[in-house]
Amino acid sequence: MERLIQFSEKKKKEIKQDFRRYLFDQIDWSQRLILVLGHRGVGKTTLLIQQMQQVTSPSIYLSLDDFFFEENRLVLFVEDLIEKGYQTFFLDEIHRYQHWSTDLKNLYDNFPDVRFVVSGSSILALEKGKADLSRRAAVYHLAGLSFREFLKLEKKGDFHKLMLYEILEKHQELCEQITDQIEVLSLFKEYLEFGYYPFYREGKSNYKSRLLETTRVVLEMDLSPLEDLTHQTIRNMKKLILIISESVPFIPNISKLAERLEVSRNTVLKTLDLLEQAQILNLLRQSTKGVSFLQKPEKIYLQNTNLAFAFSSHSTDSGNLRETFFFNQLRQMHDVTSPKFGDFMVDDTYFFEIGGPNKIAQQIKGVPNAYVVADSIKFGSRNKIPFWLFGFLY
Repeated sequence: MERLIQFSEKKKKEIKQDFRRYLFDQIDWSQRLILVLGHRGVGKTTLLIQQMQQVTSPSIYLSLDDFFFEENRLVLFVEDLIEKGYQTFFLDEIHRYQHWSTDLKNLYDNFPDVRFVVSGSSILALEKGKADLSRRAAVYHLAGLSFREFLKLEKKGDFHKLMLYEILEKHQELCEQITDQIEVLSLFKEYLEFGYYPFYREGKSNYKSRLLETTRVVLEMDLSPLEDLTHQTIRNMKKLILIISESVPFIPNISKLAERLEVSRNTVLKTLDLLEQAQILNLLRQSTKGVSFLQKPEKIYLQNTNLAFAFSSHSTDSGNLRETFFFNQLRQMHDVTSPKFGDFMVDDTYFFEIGGPNKIAQQIKGVPNAYVVADSIKFGSRNKIPFWLFGFLY
């Protein structure tokens, strides 16, 4: 016990408060059970400890991937700590602990004056545990860095989060304000390759290899135990990721994929669904409502542009990067679907055509609420908006 208490105090002293993720201010910290889900490396641990630093009552940080919890039940350990006066528990990597759902349910029900802030893999489904926590937990999802957050982390500027309607209605004014302060195009190019996961600051030279290793760990250590996947299924997932990473962008032919992987059509669709839940892929569908994994997606993208650079053995396709970025940033706060006209429809209202600096609105001509999103330009005009500005949405 003393070792874990000392480790908690050490972590509490290590983390700084000078940079907080967008989600910090969105969480209702008064809830008794808070669950923060997200991909490895997006900053969940830092978020938990930053909140622990704000708590005045006795609190402790516990990482559930510690070997201590291989042979010791969390529920018994926490009960001992409650007797010692601890009132708030920050539990990290909850998905690595076998009895996570049962123990959390018992602790929540038996100690109404105690609070729990928990982090877990993005694949974690509360209703799949042995005890259903879906009615007890306030669930939040943490994405990787937005371009706006990347700029703040790099100390290039502390810009306000923008609403989508602001970008659509006032993009010329907003672009002038931002470009007066920073060299936006060079910084945006850097963000696309390195800026999505905060750990890029630990060294860009090995960043891409760390991304590949992180993906392997997500598949083999996070996803596999939760879904009880076979070794062959994990191998097929890796093959599928590689196929998609080399496509421009990927319009799936499920039957051909099934033949190539030597599996059934439904197995391919289920695999795609799991990879999306694990935040390795993004699937563009015609609707986001009542979606079943058996419905074929219209297009498949890697979850973010950093992954595209890490997986590609040759130069990345600019068109794929553009669509990957736009989909990734917009879907954090909005519904994004495949439209009849253009590349993306947002909130069943706005149509977007994505392209380079010379892109024109031919594909969306005459379509109401339609916009061109153009790469490699600092300023736009009318319904033509600079690509990078959509990185300020969160």
